[in-house]
Amino acid sequence: MNKDNCFQLGYIAKVHGLHGEVGIVLDVDYPEEYEDLKSVFLEQKSRLVPYFLEHFVVSHSNKVLAKFEDCDSVEDAEKLVGSALYLPLSQLAKLNEDQYYYHELIGFEVMDEKLGKIGEVKVIYDLETQDLLGVDHKGKEVLIPIQDQIVLNVDKAAKKVYCHLPDGLLDIYLED
Repeated sequence: MNKDNCFQLGYIAKVHGLHGEVGIVLDVDYPEEYEDLKSVFLEQKSRLVPYFLEHFVVSHSNKVLAKFEDCDSVEDAEKLVGSALYLPLSQLAKLNEDQYYYHELIGFEVMDEKLGKIGEVKVIYDLETQDLLGVDHKGKEVLIPIQDQIVLNVDKAAKKVYCHLPDGLLDIYLED
């Protein structure tokens, strides 16, 4: 499996107990939709490796208690701590028409209500503090925060992101 065909579900945060269980933190809006997972891909040495689950119990605050097949000791579990969990894009939950996944925005055209066409979304930065659109504007990368007051609307059919950019945001990137 290739990372380009997957999305990161979360990561293994810690060992839990003495029998190979691990605590997982999910990075999804609706963790309950993943309760019936039978397998995931773990990132090991920059490769995605399939792992089969004995159980995957979603609790509060995007936390999961999980046990992988053939992971029966603290030592086995410790080797997995820090690994990212991935699933194929085909397993993403279906969204309503007015909802979107960030990865879907790559290639969309960004339009500002005052300035018009800004450029094309080239990358999404999923940072701890906030998420950003990396947009090519006149050959330079402009970072646009993904916030409700800035990203007003996404038209998936037209492949456009409509924004209200803060005054001076583009100027920061265009200065020499």
